[in-house]
Amino acid sequence: MESQASMAPTPRALPYYVAFSQLLGLTVVAMTGAWLGQYRGGIAWESALQFNVHPLCMVIGLVFLQGDALLVYRVFRNEAKRTTKILHGLLHVFAFIIALVGLVAVFDYHRKKGYPDLYSLHSWCGILVFVLYLVQWLVGFSFFLFPGASFSLRIRYRPQHVFFGAAIFLLSVGTALLGLKEALLFKLGTEYSMFEPEGVLANVLGLLLAGFAVAVLYILTRSDWKRPPQAEEQALSMDFKTLTEGDSPSSQ
Repeated sequence: MESQASMAPTPRALPYYVAFSQLLGLTVVAMTGAWLGQYRGGIAWESALQFNVHPLCMVIGLVFLQGDALLVYRVFRNEAKRTTKILHGLLHVFAFIIALVGLVAVFDYHRKKGYPDLYSLHSWCGILVFVLYLVQWLVGFSFFLFPGASFSLRIRYRPQHVFFGAAIFLLSVGTALLGLKEALLFKLGTEYSMFEPEGVLANVLGLLLAGFAVAVLYILTRSDWKRPPQAEEQALSMDFKTLTEGDSPSSQ
């Protein structure tokens, strides 16, 4: 009874916004698969269709799963902080692995076809996002999951971790939009301006990508939807405040 009484209530509108974001995200993944299946021949590793592994993996990994990883601290509001941290980290690991498969697929495809690598704005942004994502995860693991990091260091780094997490997510969506436009121009050329069905479908996909990003960022930026500190977190905050005479850290 005491634990139930200490559970913070979920804001009334939050579940609806989370459900809407998931509907958008799943629609993005499904529409990406439909686009590749209907207009690009499907997906296979040992054929000319290997390239199609790249956009699907990147959308699943660096867009949908990354967005969901950012929402963990809004959805799981009353679970133990360490459990929530582990789930947050695991979702990022799955996103990274899937994105790595997509990255290997496009480089391997280019190698087999003799195409040049890393000449377009999309490819430059993609490599930047991938490197930043890996660094963000490694630093976050070192500070928040590795037992050697001090509590004071975690407090000082937390705002940077939150900011760069949201920034990398935005960069990921922007890079996906650049890649989508690049793929359409390569195949359709001037026919893109004639409202070809593939172009219309891909434009809708682009709008859904942007909508998913907006929904996730809106949930993240609502200060009243932040995960409330649990009892053990408040105790640690009070201990730290006593030792440093500083302010207690805000919840993530």
